[in-house]
Amino acid sequence: MPTLLADAKNLLSDLIRRYGKRVDYLAIRLEEAEATDILLRADKIETLSQGISIGGQVRACYQGGWGFASFNQLSTLAERVEEAIAAARIVGEEETILAPIDAVQDICIIPLTGTDPRQIPLAEKKALCDRYTEILRSVDPRIATTSVRYGDSAQRIILATSEGTMLEQSWVDMEMRFAATARDGETVQTGRETTGSRKAYEDLTNLDEQVRGAAQRGVEALSLPPVKGNTYTVVIDPILSGLFVHEAFGHLSEADMAYENPDLLEVMTIGRRFGPKDLQIFDGAAPEGHRGSYFYDDEGTPATTTQLIKDGVLVGRLHSRETAGKLDEQPTGNARCLSYHYPPIVRMTNTWIERGNTPVEDLFTGIKEGVYARNWLGGMTNGEMFTFSAGEAWMIRNGKIAEPVRDVTLSGNVFSTLADIEAIGDDFYWDESGGCGKGGQSGLPVGCGGPSLRIRNVIVGGEAA
Repeated sequence: MPTLLADAKNLLSDLIRRYGKRVDYLAIRLEEAEATDILLRADKIETLSQGISIGGQVRACYQGGWGFASFNQLSTLAERVEEAIAAARIVGEEETILAPIDAVQDICIIPLTGTDPRQIPLAEKKALCDRYTEILRSVDPRIATTSVRYGDSAQRIILATSEGTMLEQSWVDMEMRFAATARDGETVQTGRETTGSRKAYEDLTNLDEQVRGAAQRGVEALSLPPVKGNTYTVVIDPILSGLFVHEAFGHLSEADMAYENPDLLEVMTIGRRFGPKDLQIFDGAAPEGHRGSYFYDDEGTPATTTQLIKDGVLVGRLHSRETAGKLDEQPTGNARCLSYHYPPIVRMTNTWIERGNTPVEDLFTGIKEGVYARNWLGGMTNGEMFTFSAGEAWMIRNGKIAEPVRDVTLSGNVFSTLADIEAIGDDFYWDESGGCGKGGQSGLPVGCGGPSLRIRNVIVGGEAA
């Protein structure tokens, strides 16, 4: 590790002593990151890069106003501290309210269970992408376009605060994304697959079947009939459940969304019922081994597991120290930033629906006509409204999985959809493919999990009925 960070703690301590009393709160973060990014689209290399970045950020709070500065040269750190303090003192007009936490002195390394990707030559990573590209192309002559993306990053941060925290953390994250677009005349269909890991490079080297499956889904969808648009009882698999709980409900649980929006805060009232009595929803970085796992968040708050919904009732939300202080609740360790270029904001970590008691085969019982949806192609949310595209889907007829269909989109209001959950499966799956976006910070690693769900009254878009 370069001397720049290794010798930085004394400098940070000195700056905190010199400037900390001029504001209500001062935090300085230094960061070193090593990253690889490869993107192959069809036969062309669009991105092939490997590099190291070193920089940091300063956050100052005075009378409720925040100042922020980022930098790439350690020699300018004192000037950046002064800039952040000056900005905070200009905008501060109220009271600084930060939920209290204990100061920490700690060094934390999220351990790998296998090979560190930094030990793998760039040429070998490129060869892995070439292999997966060839698998995608070999599935069928109708594959018109392919893309394979590989990324890894190793981050080490040092965080010092005016409250006495001196924290060092490091981790490694890896991700791969695959897509194959098939064309037959005017009909175009795409199959996708994404996976990630914070454990070992080997987790990315044996994905042949997943890659082949993505291409096969795209090809097979060419000949499928589009679903008839209607309102159906729907069964979704654990991957879609994880996507749903993250995108549709998780963002609404981030407390900065609520305290900045009085109408949403009124809707998200603690103690309000949102779903059936067997519905349990959690978020937390404390569970080990997932892409949203860590020891402390980017404010030095210890990782927790926060129950958001208990027995169908809203019992918690996700906080930074500021949102917890303003709402008079406990901090949850959910203040995260993508890198030193951005301030920490309230973000999900690993978000999941707890498994239920209904055998998966029983989820289909009694459905005269419905839809079974698996995996995902994409989606979007707008407040409490959501739309997701399924990666593959089948009709359900008389309680049985019937013919496959394509172009299945699931839409609705998240609160109505939670209330319409009829049964929760006894299966469960962790999806480590997430890269969350919020506030201009896209690609933050997260984990999502859940069981299969049966939901009534879901709007399924497709061909007009």
